[in-house]
Amino acid sequence: MSLFEIGRLAIKIAGRDAGRMAVVIDSIDENHVLIDGQVRRKKCNIRHLEPLPEVIKIRKEASPEEVAAEFKKIGIEVAASSPKPKTERPTKQRKVKEKPVKEKMAKKKEQLKTEQDELSKKKAPAEEEKPTAPEVTEEAKA
Repeated sequence: MSLFEIGRLAIKIAGRDAGRMAVVIDSIDENHVLIDGQVRRKKCNIRHLEPLPEVIKIRKEASPEEVAAEFKKIGIEVAASSPKPKTERPTKQRKVKEKPVKEKMAKKKEQLKTEQDELSKKKAPAEEEKPTAPEVTEEAKA
């Protein structure tokens, strides 16, 4: 039987939670265990734990509420910890590329066409005012 069986109390001796009491919730492999208590629930290397002689009665992978209740029975205060609420991460907005060259060319062609139409309309009335030679001769005969 391993020194770090389920329910074994230990003190965390390394990391952010150093000096706080924890209980072994699950054995992951020969070097790592899952801990909870006055520390954040997480995988921990057994080299970072100092085992205590006490073992509390707790089931494998117990909920944080069950762990807090067991700690309260032995007189140890545990701060209520709950995971952060999950928020939706904003999606990256892709940069909008400029319109393709074909569309630009099509617009330029349309502009040129309208300009040519306008020019041809201006030229058309000027041509009507000028009488042609055969028309003048017909009017003269009448």
